[in-house]
Amino acid sequence: MLKVGLTGGIGAGKSEVSRLLVEQGAVLIDADRIAREVVAPGTAGLAAVVDAFGEDVLAEDGSLDRPGLGAIVFTDAEKLAVLNSIVHPLVGARSRELEEAAAEDSVVVHDVPLLAENGLAPLYDLVIVVDASPETQLDRLVRLRGMTEEDARARMAAQATRDKRLEIADVVIDNDVPLETLRRRVRDVWADLVRRARAASE
Repeated sequence: MLKVGLTGGIGAGKSEVSRLLVEQGAVLIDADRIAREVVAPGTAGLAAVVDAFGEDVLAEDGSLDRPGLGAIVFTDAEKLAVLNSIVHPLVGARSRELEEAAAEDSVVVHDVPLLAENGLAPLYDLVIVVDASPETQLDRLVRLRGMTEEDARARMAAQATRDKRLEIADVVIDNDVPLETLRRRVRDVWADLVRRARAASE
């Protein structure tokens, strides 16, 4: 098994790269998806978040109001740290369960937005960073996700710097490119990952 950490700044296109890797045959463990699962209605995770931030972070249907919570934590480092201390251990435990269920010769890609911020690089055999210029990130967040420029800049500022992410990269996928170019780059990276996985299992 080859354990790959995949990360990138918000708006860099990490989700597109993870989708293309799955097309090639990767087993994907998506930390964001798991982070939503562990705070779903009825979970201990959601109860802990409400305990920490109050019932105002609940939507009318009893689910977590993610945009509302985001507006609270992404402009306050202490509150973000509190949220992370609740969610991250739960995500880590579920990620380990999914990894243990994968086949022995798999390339397991952990899609982890905060890999650099949380010093998680040593957990993986290899770290891939999806990189895009801050201008491209900002454009995608405003144009494609409908964020205000102020919100987009706050989300970007709450993450690790571009330099800090690139420092931990074993492989960098430049995503300031058209989709077809990105597809070719991901195919090349996948061929390398498969070679590494085979070598590791021999």
